[in-house]
Amino acid sequence: MSKTIDAPYAPGNRGLWRKAKALNRQEFVVVGWSDPEGTRPHLGALLLGYYTDDGKLIYAGRVGTGMPVKVLSDLRLRLDPLARKTSPLSLPPPRSTRFGSPLVLSRVHWVEPKLVAEITYLTWTADNLLRHTVYVGLREDKPADQVRRETASRH
Repeated sequence: MSKTIDAPYAPGNRGLWRKAKALNRQEFVVVGWSDPEGTRPHLGALLLGYYTDDGKLIYAGRVGTGMPVKVLSDLRLRLDPLARKTSPLSLPPPRSTRFGSPLVLSRVHWVEPKLVAEITYLTWTADNLLRHTVYVGLREDKPADQVRRETASRH
């Protein structure tokens, strides 16, 4: 919780306090996309992964927010040429999680792991999946094979 510096400190709910979330930010490899639902065009969500130090590509979750229609269109143009028939992941992604809707693999389109997306997220779940993700943009300056799961440094 926080308040502006010029607001008085007073007990009770007077609308002075604001809820603030500390978000994490990291790059992930785009490993696929899901079909859109409803009126959403082009794609539903990006499927994300990261490499381990021994070269395995691990599923990290998906992101479907933070992408206006123009971004969805641009992403689809970048993803279509990278399409492949099989998953690039070392292990298949879980079909269900504690949070969110289940991943229906028949609605997933896999891609060569070449694109790197920057994502904000709230936390990692106990089953090692991202929670509350938001798409920030593509990272043209970072090779996909250099993307690792970042851990908080302890000082």
